[in-house]
Amino acid sequence: MTTSEPAALPSRVTGYADARAVLDQPLLVPEPAADPADTPAGSLAWLRATVARFTGDGQTHARRRAHAVEDLAALDPRDLRQAAAGSAVGADDRHTVVRVLAEQLGLPEPDAVAAAVLTVSAGYFGSALTPAQGRAADEAVSRLLTLTAREDDPRPPEAAAQRIGLLVQACDATARLVEHARRAAPDGLPPGGADALLAEVLRQDPPVTTLRRRALADVRVGALGLRAGDVVLIDVTAAEPDAPAECTPLAFGAGPHHCPGRAQAMALAAGLLERDDPARQITEAVARVLDLAATWTAWDGRPLAVDGRVYTPHKAIRRVADHLVDHLAELEARLAGQEPQPDHWHASATTTPADLAPFTAEDLDEARSRLVRLDGIWADRLRALSDAQLDRSPGRGWSFRLLAAHVAGSLDYYAGAVGRLGATTDLFRKEQS
Repeated sequence: MTTSEPAALPSRVTGYADARAVLDQPLLVPEPAADPADTPAGSLAWLRATVARFTGDGQTHARRRAHAVEDLAALDPRDLRQAAAGSAVGADDRHTVVRVLAEQLGLPEPDAVAAAVLTVSAGYFGSALTPAQGRAADEAVSRLLTLTAREDDPRPPEAAAQRIGLLVQACDATARLVEHARRAAPDGLPPGGADALLAEVLRQDPPVTTLRRRALADVRVGALGLRAGDVVLIDVTAAEPDAPAECTPLAFGAGPHHCPGRAQAMALAAGLLERDDPARQITEAVARVLDLAATWTAWDGRPLAVDGRVYTPHKAIRRVADHLVDHLAELEARLAGQEPQPDHWHASATTTPADLAPFTAEDLDEARSRLVRLDGIWADRLRALSDAQLDRSPGRGWSFRLLAAHVAGSLDYYAGAVGRLGATTDLFRKEQS
């Protein structure tokens, strides 16, 4: 009688440097799924076998991943953040994440997409499903192939699988990140805002606690000597505090299988955290405007070109104030049961002689006084509204919660068009150049 050799226990990695070495090694991959040819088309098994996430072969993985990256390129993190910040409270965060992504991808039935994705997510990462759950997941994948199809997309069915995978992978991970952030700050966002909170949570309480890699061939990584088929477990919770501050958090992976949607996930999470206090969104946006404006006395008199238009410090302040006044007037009119009056701003299409004037310390002081007062009016009004009024707002137009998110985003845009002047080049201007 012979006995088979017992399977080796997974190696466990707890240090950041060792974790990065494992993730950077192309012969160590996430647990591969079955061959697509061996799975029923349009089923959960087919999806797992077709997405880049569970593909071990390097060339196939790169081809599939490229489809996902192409879809991600259409998702501007700023738009995602604003949409999440303006979404209604009370819904499952997972549903909201997928719904926002589906909307931004231009899919026609975002709520149906979100419902199907939540069904698929139960078994996507390999969790055991009951027969009924398995049938429901298979039906949901089939439905998603129809719901996510686009007539203008000539790519093969493999690309559709990547789009579905993108939605499923964003679903639980982003919602868990938000959950952990709320747990870390139960009384609301800390002084550093959503971005600082999320950065801290990724280091101290990451939503992904373990990353699993399997060796495709015999390979040595540092002190680890691995045989083909051996498994390595990366303890993200243990390794993360050891990471240099400037390094990307391990929760998003690293190397050839790193998550390509990090910017989008962080934007969605930040928006969901900011959604809970729309007044604070305005206040923090005004503070960011004034922080940049404090450098504008160094302006050299040359207008700055952004998105086919030109901006100056005075013009940026004018557009910021326009937005605060215009949408506040809209909000008040709708609350009073009246039709908002159309604005007649010349907006960004016109650059006036006053826009071209030097921006002095006195101008900065005037801008600060004006914007802080407008922010105070916004904050008082928004905090006096119930969640029902914020999400099911009277009159035609966006909900007031989404309106606040739009205003905050617009303020960042106009101030960012001029940027931080002086020794530091503003990142916004780098992106737009």
